[in-house]
Amino acid sequence: MEKYIEVLEITKPHGLKGEMRAKYHGDDPGEIGEFDTLYLGSQFKPVKLLSCKPSKNMLLIALEGIETVEQAQKLSGELIYIDREDIELDEDVWFIRDLIGLGVFDADTGEHYGIVEEILQNAPTDVYCVRTAEGKQLLFPSLPEVLLDVNLTERKILIRPLKGLFE
Repeated sequence: MEKYIEVLEITKPHGLKGEMRAKYHGDDPGEIGEFDTLYLGSQFKPVKLLSCKPSKNMLLIALEGIETVEQAQKLSGELIYIDREDIELDEDVWFIRDLIGLGVFDADTGEHYGIVEEILQNAPTDVYCVRTAEGKQLLFPSLPEVLLDVNLTERKILIRPLKGLFE
């Protein structure tokens, strides 16, 4: 698992005083405001977050040391990360990026269904997309009666498919 997790992509400056528009890559954009320090670019340069506010499906952010539109323009396209160690996740909550690539197994029979390739989040519950060895796509919902265990160390997920789910 990576130490730094991508959370923002700076798109362009906003205004003349160094504020920037950024796309959020996560569930809750309000979370970003909880972090004092973010990490900029592929060198993971620590930067202080001065402000963060939602605006039209984006965030408006201000970073310490970025005070002009010219400075902000130079950061267009840059990625911003958080340090995994700065985050406390609730039990049974994982980063999607950590789930991609995990093997999915039947909890009762041990059958290997395939590998998680995507997680859809536009339904009332997350939907896991699994690619079988034959190239077929299987879908299962993130319901407690279906998704029984996630073991990041062993890189596997145990499920109990509902009757007819994969037919």
